[in-house]
Amino acid sequence: MASIHWALLLFLVQLPILATSSAHCDGNLTLWCHPDQAAALLQLKQSFFFAATTATLLPSWQNGTNCCLWEGISCDAFSGLVTVLDLNGYGLNSYGLDPALFSLKSLRRLDLSMNSLGDYSYNITTAEFERLALLTHLNLSNSGLDGQMPIGISKLVNLVSLDLSSHTVPDYDDSTTAADSFNHLWEPNFEILVANLNNLRDLYLDGVHIMSSNGEDWGKALAKYVPHLRVLSLEGCGLNSPIHHSLSSLHSLVAINLGSNDVGPIPEFFGDFPNLSELQLSFMNLQGWFPQRFFQLKNLRVLDLSSNPNLSGHLPNFPHASSLHTLRLEGTNFSYAKPSSSGDFKLLRELTIDRKFPSMDFLSSFGVLGSLCRLKVDLRDSKNVLGPIFSWIGDLRNLASLDIYRCDFSWTTPSSIGNLKALRSLKMSDCNLPRPILSEIGNLINLQNLEISGIYDSKLHGSVTSSIGNLTNLRSLYMKNCDYCGAILATIGYLRNLRRLAIYNCDFTGALPSAVGNLTNLKSMVIADSQLSGPIPYAVGQLKELTQLTIIGGNISGRIPSSVLNLTKLVGLDLSYNHVRGHIPAPLFALPKLRYLNLRWNQLSGPIEEFDAPSSCLQLVSLSKNLLAGKFPKSFFQLAELVRLEINLNNFVDSVDLSSFGRLKKLTDLDLSHNKLSVMIDEGNNSLYTSLFGLD
Repeated sequence: MASIHWALLLFLVQLPILATSSAHCDGNLTLWCHPDQAAALLQLKQSFFFAATTATLLPSWQNGTNCCLWEGISCDAFSGLVTVLDLNGYGLNSYGLDPALFSLKSLRRLDLSMNSLGDYSYNITTAEFERLALLTHLNLSNSGLDGQMPIGISKLVNLVSLDLSSHTVPDYDDSTTAADSFNHLWEPNFEILVANLNNLRDLYLDGVHIMSSNGEDWGKALAKYVPHLRVLSLEGCGLNSPIHHSLSSLHSLVAINLGSNDVGPIPEFFGDFPNLSELQLSFMNLQGWFPQRFFQLKNLRVLDLSSNPNLSGHLPNFPHASSLHTLRLEGTNFSYAKPSSSGDFKLLRELTIDRKFPSMDFLSSFGVLGSLCRLKVDLRDSKNVLGPIFSWIGDLRNLASLDIYRCDFSWTTPSSIGNLKALRSLKMSDCNLPRPILSEIGNLINLQNLEISGIYDSKLHGSVTSSIGNLTNLRSLYMKNCDYCGAILATIGYLRNLRRLAIYNCDFTGALPSAVGNLTNLKSMVIADSQLSGPIPYAVGQLKELTQLTIIGGNISGRIPSSVLNLTKLVGLDLSYNHVRGHIPAPLFALPKLRYLNLRWNQLSGPIEEFDAPSSCLQLVSLSKNLLAGKFPKSFFQLAELVRLEINLNNFVDSVDLSSFGRLKKLTDLDLSHNKLSVMIDEGNNSLYTSLFGLD
């Protein structure tokens, strides 16, 4: 009997360990989440109407299953309560933050960044963040939110990290969603925001407009209420007065980013922070001599002084260069004195310089940059030394990314580019690229990203499409200002890994080849102001991953191919300013993800047949300046999300009762003008008409 008691006691002692091990996701979780939290998460899922990254919205989130095993969810091992909700980068779209989110009171980490979670009508100010009192980490960066920051965030006393920023994400595949994801937030009182956030360590508010922009106000507030801050990132916040000396008390600071503000000069006391490793001060109109003491910081890893044309200094003579990871100096007035010995930049991974620096004396002073992965350089006026410079670049064996600006490649041999076979990203902007150079790019078989553009007044001459079929690893292709390009050849169909195709102001001739149908991973195709002619190939319907299809300002003719109806992930379709003719396929208005439809200034004709689209996401429909006729489609009244409708400059003949548009609660722009419509107005509904335009 005693042995049974001992066995039972041992089992009870081991029970928490068993619960912990089973709760940490070996796939056999025994502790189920709470039903009310599962219901709240399912309600949250219902608020999303589109995901850029998957065919199905959150497929693991299914009723009757354990929500602790759902993607993006983590639960506490003992209580089964949801503690983490991480949907970063899912490309989710909604019309606001569903109230169900704020019933998850056990949350400690919430990350909804890189989504599009608001529209013009959503008032973020009313979001009840104060209900999430246990939050330690909140990340809503690049979430498409607009308005005044919710006061509830200032009451989250346990916050350790707060990120509400907007920042460029160059590797984001879906350009349409990325464009929607920037936040447009403002904070009227910085002191109120941080007064209760005494535990805060990391603060990212890039792009948030801080109305109390006086340096004394926000500086004193940080020093008083957040004394242990490690990361301060306030890039582009509209700050416009000098930094207050009270910030000198923040000795824990590791990273400072004050770029794109007017808060100069940079105080010397920044050099007193013993652990400072990142100092980003670009676009700040800094003037005078940059303090040399910053180059003495032993832990400095990132130094960005770019785009301060009146800022001077000497480089690369700093003794602790061995710690440096990133050095950005383009757009400054820095000079260099050739050192007595080569610099020790053994960890340097990113270097950006401009035309003042590219000489062999300067470049050789860095020594052997074996770790350099990214180089950005402005080579204007460097005609006579291009050969040696590219020879130096060619010796950078780990170089993965090269950005070149204002380079005249007629002064160098094609092999100067063709030898850079390790490159994964190549950007050549505002360059003169003769045909041999363009052909040589086809030898860079490891490229994943290629951007080439000519100077607007001096376009590129030649086509890359003859050799581009070799670049089978390419994921993004961007071309701008290309002249005498010839036809887009069928070899483009070999680029089966391509996600993004963007062509602007390029003089391609002939039709878009049907080989584009082989680009089955393509998510975005934008061709603007080209000379392409002929019909849109039927094969475009094979691009099942496409979210954006834009072909504008060209000579495209023929009909809208019926295969477009296969593009069930399409968010935006823009064929404006072409010569497209024939009928508009009525099912086009019912594509499940379509939000923007722009067919203006074409030769589309005939009536629009009625369609069934009760769950449409359409927000903008523009059919202006066509030859459309017949009756006004009553099916338009099903488009409950419609914000803007333009059918002006057509031949519609009908009687329209404006009170019917009252069903479209979000409609703010309506243009029916220059048709043969008889408009009936109910004078008792003035509130509707005052918000609509173009009814002349």
